[in-house]
Amino acid sequence: MSPETIVGQAHASTIVETSNRDLVCAWFGGAREGDHAVAIWMSRRTADGWSKATVVVDEPDVPTWNPVLFRDDAGCIWLFYQVGYTCDTWSGFVIKSTDDGKTWSSPEIMPAGLFGPIKNKPIRLADGRIACGSSVESYNAWTGWIHIYDPKSGSWSIRGPLAVPDTPRGLIQPTLWEVMPGHIRSYLRSTREIGYICTSDSEDNGETWSVAERTALPNPNSGIDAVKLADGRVVLIYNHTQRTDKRSGREIIHVAVSSDDGETWSAPWVIEDEGNEYSYPAVIQGVDGTVHVTYTWNRIGVRYASFSPEEIDRIADGTMERLH
Repeated sequence: MSPETIVGQAHASTIVETSNRDLVCAWFGGAREGDHAVAIWMSRRTADGWSKATVVVDEPDVPTWNPVLFRDDAGCIWLFYQVGYTCDTWSGFVIKSTDDGKTWSSPEIMPAGLFGPIKNKPIRLADGRIACGSSVESYNAWTGWIHIYDPKSGSWSIRGPLAVPDTPRGLIQPTLWEVMPGHIRSYLRSTREIGYICTSDSEDNGETWSVAERTALPNPNSGIDAVKLADGRVVLIYNHTQRTDKRSGREIIHVAVSSDDGETWSAPWVIEDEGNEYSYPAVIQGVDGTVHVTYTWNRIGVRYASFSPEEIDRIADGTMERLH
């Protein structure tokens, strides 16, 4: 998406592939984050490129936040989002599309305290349920949770917390993948006080979660996202930096590849570093193996990038050259 398709600021993009291999991207945008007129915008990528952005959700006089797209096994696309004046007053909503995102249902409000995915896409578990990385941000506590949806019963359950001991204002916005059936791994955004991406595991299908621990990957209190590829490797999009008094840490965005489910990572490869903010990535793999990425571009647009399987190989082995 080019910046001229955006009105005011743009942030927190999400992406999904449709049944005919189009891409649909959504984000929240308006005068500034939290402004009462902030709405959810959407654009579609076909063979002709990205369409002009249009508003798909607009709550009168209340800001919207953090859209998340997900396509279920029946081909229905879900769009989750939050509504509220501040993070601690959010309510969760969802709309659905059965025609690849061309038209949408009326908004459904989630039960109180249930958001589903808070930033990153859900994953399908081997047992057929849908696991969503969620979190709550209150005045003095940032905590990760897992919201699990059972398509058979239509019911939701909440599991967690995912937290670092003695650090109540610590972790949010988990990204998830399944190491093997029943074993789920999460990576989480951390606050400046922690300074590193943290990880927590469940080895019982998401019922219980280990104490979160720091990884070796820095995090400047900025969103991350990961996807497990069809070949078993994991691709992570993140800011391999830490926040300082003079820098947000979001001035450069990276991709890294793991062949052992996040135990070790390739050297971070720079996607972009010539502006003032690149953040809040979303990443998926298409049916043809292409890795699709979107992220905030200087707060005025959403940038799209893609990587072929061969480029992922070169990032993993350190032979990928800069594209610009």
